[in-house]
Amino acid sequence: MTAHVQAALARRTLNTWGMGLFGAAASAPMVVLAGGMVATYATTGVTTVPLVFLLVGGVVALLAVGYTAMSRQVPHAAAYYAILARGLGRRSGVAGGVVALVAYNAIQISLYGLLGATLAGLVGGTWWVWAAVALVLVAAVGVRAIGLSTALLATVLAGSLVIVVLFTTSAMSAPATGSLSWEGFSISGLGAGGIGGAVALCLAALMGVDAPASFSEESRDERGVTRAVFASVLLLTLVYAVAAWAMGVAAGPDRVAEVAADPDGGLPFAVLERQFGGFMTPLAQLVLVLAIMTSLLAFHSVIARYAFAMAREGVLPAALARSGSGVRVSAPVGGSVLQTVIAVVVVAVFALMGADPVATMFTWLSTLGALGLLCLLIAASVAAVAARTTMLAGTGAGSSLFVPVAGVLLGLVVLGALVSNVGSLLGAAPGSLTPYLLPLVIAGAAVGGVLWAGFLRRTRPAVYQGISRGRPDTHAVPDDVGVTF
Repeated sequence: MTAHVQAALARRTLNTWGMGLFGAAASAPMVVLAGGMVATYATTGVTTVPLVFLLVGGVVALLAVGYTAMSRQVPHAAAYYAILARGLGRRSGVAGGVVALVAYNAIQISLYGLLGATLAGLVGGTWWVWAAVALVLVAAVGVRAIGLSTALLATVLAGSLVIVVLFTTSAMSAPATGSLSWEGFSISGLGAGGIGGAVALCLAALMGVDAPASFSEESRDERGVTRAVFASVLLLTLVYAVAAWAMGVAAGPDRVAEVAADPDGGLPFAVLERQFGGFMTPLAQLVLVLAIMTSLLAFHSVIARYAFAMAREGVLPAALARSGSGVRVSAPVGGSVLQTVIAVVVVAVFALMGADPVATMFTWLSTLGALGLLCLLIAASVAAVAARTTMLAGTGAGSSLFVPVAGVLLGLVVLGALVSNVGSLLGAAPGSLTPYLLPLVIAGAAVGGVLWAGFLRRTRPAVYQGISRGRPDTHAVPDDVGVTF
């Protein structure tokens, strides 16, 4: 017996383009250009960052095959929760749902630290005041219909990509060595000492590309999620690899790490000014602030849908499934409010501790989020292999076996690089065990999910049996035909 649930997210409100926007905007190309790439060069000293982006993007694409194959069979707003429940069992599903909530919240909340510090540096004031302002704005938009969020994301993403293209053009027009260098794609550079850290940071830059699966219930096309995920992965991998190569060309392959580490080095804004004039710095900084805001909103929307979908099935408190709009939910209000409350608490804790909003809050939480999402992508591929003779019986062996297995193996290599370099990434003292609290948090979340599922099985067997099966019949929910995103 399964729980009967009526509330549903509004159907047919997003097309492939709209869902892809959430994946690309969550990754935030402008944030990666101005923050992630510069930090990768500065902290690792690796000159082959462009090649690392291509390799890591390839691994993410392999992992996405099993993830999207399963999401087509189990279209669910809490994607990892449903995929793991159907492929590996209900306990694994609840564990995956809890890990996803921890990971997505960690990444989203980390951005409040980055945004607060950026605005404090640009216009003055205290970082947490700016973070509080952003919290209010995200909370206000988060409870509105998805169409408003999509329009905002599309506008800012377009602006971000324009800035990235202008940066790349400027860098290639005036190479530091007088000619274009291809050292950034040299295989020999993969033997550098900081390569593990570079792999981890490039992975973190791509996190968020899995977001479209959380909008599958609102999709206008059952294959739209697959196209949106792969479009996001391929587009962002290419854009980041080219932009990282351009950064090395602009500063010189032998000096890019030194320039990136210099606070007065000016990457990437000095390169834009050199070609297009002084107005480019404030313009690019404005786009950067807006990109952080839209990334916050994208992750907020995903988290709200996870909470809504799990609460709808009784796994989380029923209040989180509140929408105030009958059976067709244009925005999961309960889940949105929960995410805002969590963010307020975490930001307040970091502010009261006097923690550095970038070096501590942003770096630690974003690393925690990337670690959790990589584990979930690997687990989703394992679920695809486990379901190859049942749910994926009609899928080719490539999508249900060979590619997911390759993704798991390579994903474990990337996971090992991330865990083994977590101390240096977080700036911890040599020998410190503190950074390894992050893997313990993810493991603790998974164990907590398993224990909660066991509790549900003993005390609420109907809810336990309904895990991952609470999506209403599509014919019971009217289409929202007026939305075109």
